[in-house]
Amino acid sequence: MPATPSHPGTSRTRSWWGWGYADAHPDNAECAAMGALLPGTLARPLPIPRVADLAIARPGATPPPALAHLITADPATRAAHAMGKAYRDVIRALRGRPGRIPDLVAHPTTHQEVADLLDWAGGHGVAVIPFGGGSSVVGGVEYRGDAHRAVLSLDLTSMNRVLEIDATSRSARIQAGALGPVLEEQLRPHGLTLRHFPQSFEFSTLGGWLATRAGGHYATVHTHIDDFVQSLHVVTPAGASTSWRLPASGAGPSPDRLFLGSEGALGIITEAWMRLQERPRYKASTSVTFADFHQALDAVRAIAQSDLAPANCRLLDPGEALLSGASHDGSAVLVLGFESATAPVDDRLTSALDLARAHGGRSGAPTADRDTPADTAVRAWRSAFLRMPYLRDGLARMGAVVETFETAATWDTLPALIDAVRTQVGAAALKATGHHQLPSDPRLPRRRRPLLHRGRRRLPRRRSRNLGRHQSRRGRRPAPPPRHHHPPPRRRPRPPPRLRPPTPGALRAGTARRQGRPGPPPHPQPGSPGRLTGPQRLPTAVHARARSVVAWARNSSSARVW
Repeated sequence: MPATPSHPGTSRTRSWWGWGYADAHPDNAECAAMGALLPGTLARPLPIPRVADLAIARPGATPPPALAHLITADPATRAAHAMGKAYRDVIRALRGRPGRIPDLVAHPTTHQEVADLLDWAGGHGVAVIPFGGGSSVVGGVEYRGDAHRAVLSLDLTSMNRVLEIDATSRSARIQAGALGPVLEEQLRPHGLTLRHFPQSFEFSTLGGWLATRAGGHYATVHTHIDDFVQSLHVVTPAGASTSWRLPASGAGPSPDRLFLGSEGALGIITEAWMRLQERPRYKASTSVTFADFHQALDAVRAIAQSDLAPANCRLLDPGEALLSGASHDGSAVLVLGFESATAPVDDRLTSALDLARAHGGRSGAPTADRDTPADTAVRAWRSAFLRMPYLRDGLARMGAVVETFETAATWDTLPALIDAVRTQVGAAALKATGHHQLPSDPRLPRRRRPLLHRGRRRLPRRRSRNLGRHQSRRGRRPAPPPRHHHPPPRRRPRPPPRLRPPTPGALRAGTARRQGRPGPPPHPQPGSPGRLTGPQRLPTAVHARARSVVAWARNSSSARVW
């Protein structure tokens, strides 16, 4: 059955330096408001970088006339194809250091045009980098090295059509450059769906999902793109490769596995036959709150090991629940969802809620609305889930480190892994910034004011003439510069005195007095030569930081990072 071609149909401008659309990013006021919630952020957001400020060299190669209509050397287009969208990429763009910018960008529309571009590049020393939606977070769209005279970024988003639909086998032949919304828009009239929804769904392509072995946010059954592949068509420097279209095969190694997850290093995926599913007609979802996070983990394990097969089973710890607006009392939140194309799912949701309540969960009445999430917590999480990449970029403009990372573990090691990650990341954050965690958990104490004074920029590491009395001068013994050049924070009440064990010197002095011997010299008094005074005294900010760290350690049992 031939499919109707579809196109993105939007005139919105993609951001060259950050996530998504340029008009969807937080403005300066929203960035400053987010930064005010975090300790140590900048006084004002970093300016949005301009392409005109980048040092973009002239292209190192000229395409042949037969391919010139597919290739552009526009500076803005080249800059947008220089990096992915990881935190490190955003920071490099904000600092005006995007790395090696490709010399040319090509937009092929057919399999043959891809092959022609590879043939030309291979004969002229031009490196080719496949580019889908540009949402890579592992550096997969960057050129590193200097072995080629020029770099060509091969943008596949013009190859965005569903070419053929086999309704009997419930599968479709799809071009690899189709973005998630474009793909689903073409399948919708046929009552079918691929049902693969990663967080980057709006700005990633089918070819990108295949080349990275992407995972969707569905919790069970078909969770990875591998589960949907029937056949791949790949263009390599040595020629084209097409695997047999089979529902399954046990005849030796699968050639598709060679290219799935290859990040485009072995060839360019141009088409794929994909398994489809009927669009769900029955949906139900709800949220469950837990006072204890480890009990929530036990509940998730019980649901996952049952035969209920939820479509969504996502556990938010107290910090993430607070940041997303799903909880405001320090509770962990479990988001549950079920869907089916053939039968109601209310009984399955009820059974899952029974398992959650058996492990200390609390929930309201589920809602079986086909078009909207069940309750406020689910709506808040879903909105934050889609909005979070934009907020990350806004926080990056305020100097905050915001990033996600993924791992996998067996159930028996999962609690220890979570605790170890929080402890180690907390220690790394403390070493790098002086702050244990974001003040997102209402159970943890908050400081009245961050140590980095708002309205003043952090001074460089070198000694500055603005250090005042700490500046070395001729004829005066140079004093070591303070470790932190922050103005003193607001006055705050001193912590209550702590009982400390006697020092070794005090013990020796007591023993000497009892034996009639002279003790060690006393501690220097104020104004005496042995006391640090004037330029040698530690700055107030260092004392304040030491007090705040001691107070935090006294009131908190462990370091937590979300």
